[in-house]
Amino acid sequence: MASKETFAGRFMRITGKLRAVFGPAHSSSLDHEMTDANRSLLAQREAETQQWETIRRPDGSTYVVPRNPDDKSLR
Repeated sequence: MASKETFAGRFMRITGKLRAVFGPAHSSSLDHEMTDANRSLLAQREAETQQWETIRRPDGSTYVVPRNPDDKSLR
C-alpha cells in the first residue's frame, strides 16, 4: 500500500522549489523604530498624496486629478 503525501508535505515540496528559484521571502520586524530617513520619506509621500484627489464616475470607475489644476510641480 503506497502512502499518500499529505497536503502539508506537498505544500512544503512545492514552496521549496519556488524558494530555490525566487529565493526566500524577505521578512523584517514590524516593531522597530522608524529612522529619520524613513520619517522624512513618509512625510514626503504623504504630502504628495495630498496634491491629488480621486474622482468617481457614475459607472463606478475612478481616476485621479490634481486638487489644484494650476500646480505643475508633478507634471
